[in-house]
Amino acid sequence: MALATLASRAAGFLRILVLASALGLGTRMLDAYNIANTLPNAVYELVVGGAMASVIVPLLTRAALNESDGGVLYTQKLLSLIVYLLSGVTLAAVLAAPLLIDLYTPAFTPDQRDLAILFSRFFLPQMLFYGMSAGAAAVLNIRGRFGVPAWAPLVNSVVVIAVGLTYLVVGGTTEVGELTTGNLLLLGVGTTAGVVAQCSLVVWGLSRSGFPVRLRLDPRGIAIRQIGRLSAWMLLSVVTGQILVAAATRTASWSGTGSVTVYQNASAIFHVPFAVIAVSVMTAMLPRLSRHAARNDHRRVITSLSRAVRTVMVIMAPIAAAMIVLGPQIAVVLFAHGNSATATVDTLGTVVSAFGLALIPFTNYMLLQRGLFALQDTRTAALIAAAVATVGVIGCLAAGQFLPRGAIVIGIPVAYAAAYTVGLTATAVVLRRRLGLIDGKNLIRTHVKVLAAATVGATCAVLAMRGVAMVAGSQSWTVTLVTCVVAGLVGGLAYLVTGYLLRLTELRHLLRMALNWLPSR
Repeated sequence: MALATLASRAAGFLRILVLASALGLGTRMLDAYNIANTLPNAVYELVVGGAMASVIVPLLTRAALNESDGGVLYTQKLLSLIVYLLSGVTLAAVLAAPLLIDLYTPAFTPDQRDLAILFSRFFLPQMLFYGMSAGAAAVLNIRGRFGVPAWAPLVNSVVVIAVGLTYLVVGGTTEVGELTTGNLLLLGVGTTAGVVAQCSLVVWGLSRSGFPVRLRLDPRGIAIRQIGRLSAWMLLSVVTGQILVAAATRTASWSGTGSVTVYQNASAIFHVPFAVIAVSVMTAMLPRLSRHAARNDHRRVITSLSRAVRTVMVIMAPIAAAMIVLGPQIAVVLFAHGNSATATVDTLGTVVSAFGLALIPFTNYMLLQRGLFALQDTRTAALIAAAVATVGVIGCLAAGQFLPRGAIVIGIPVAYAAAYTVGLTATAVVLRRRLGLIDGKNLIRTHVKVLAAATVGATCAVLAMRGVAMVAGSQSWTVTLVTCVVAGLVGGLAYLVTGYLLRLTELRHLLRMALNWLPSR
């Protein structure tokens, strides 16, 4: 699943690079496209996305355990309810597109705002297909099938990459006022077609698994009130999360032309390792946690959570260190192409480095939240999420108030780091009270050893960077690429050696797994 997610994320990142090259990193055109393409994800998360992990997966798991038909009828009705709900929300969102654009980007110029509204009306119908895809993926996961949902985003990215390359070939403009109707349709219809293709693959996979895919005209009889009660708290959680995203986007828009895209692209880099490693672990872990919680086997809940946090931490820590140390070089290697502005690429590199500070607290917070979801304690999860959003919004407002205009966007990931540290601490305290313990000694021991190994690795990476700079002298794109490769290899090797010498159990286990896996391939 991690390999499939890696391939999908790599293609997703290539999509970002192609679009940045085609529409121009630092242009008002790309900002308008990106903010419009963000809206369906934001509204979908507001209505269904947050409930998928916290409410729907645990309910489907319990239905599969308790219903005589293995939960088939329950699942069909629940998926039907999602489709009907999202159909209505999609229509309302398309009508409210101007309000949504104004909410996220108050600093857009009038023509840029008009284009963003036009794009959003092409993109907002994606919500329905995202919802169908996520629902079908949840059912596949419950049935122990993880491959198709993990590969499906790759199809989406391939379609959008083809759209971006076609736009480049036909000589599409980067100026807002010069976009032709044909190029507008290419970008608008083509981008949404990628989501439709992703949804079609997941639904096909569900049908192939033997599950009878069927819409039920009457979705009643699945305890909709219980779902509503559980989802109400999760709605609060998602609303506060989207408030934080909106505050960050609004703050970025005040940092100058291209800053919205800088924030979004840096956030995309930040989410790649999280999606490949942590989301893969969480997807496989949640059904098992839900089964343990349904049987009141709290000991196994604790064991699973602790193992997941420690294993993911060992992998994510060196990635976070690499982002902090190599952020500027990563931005140049990935985005210094085509129509991208040099100053915007430089700012992006600094923001990537700042996002490295947030990676560990964010990942651990999201992992521990799955413990609350498995216990169906959406109320506590929502209250903690509200606290996270409050800290983050205050941090974004402080960045907008006290930082120079060009540096405002750099303060956003710092605010995120503070917010998720608060959320991680609060979630750990609550879980300890609910479960009696959270394997604190093993968690602390692992974190201390990982921090020491990551510090050694980062130091060696910095020395390697200086060595390459002394030998090469110039700072061309090729030299920057070599710097990334050399520093990454040196830092990674130093991390592995230090962790092995410190007897970092999880690292040794992962190394043994890798060595055992390679010969079989």
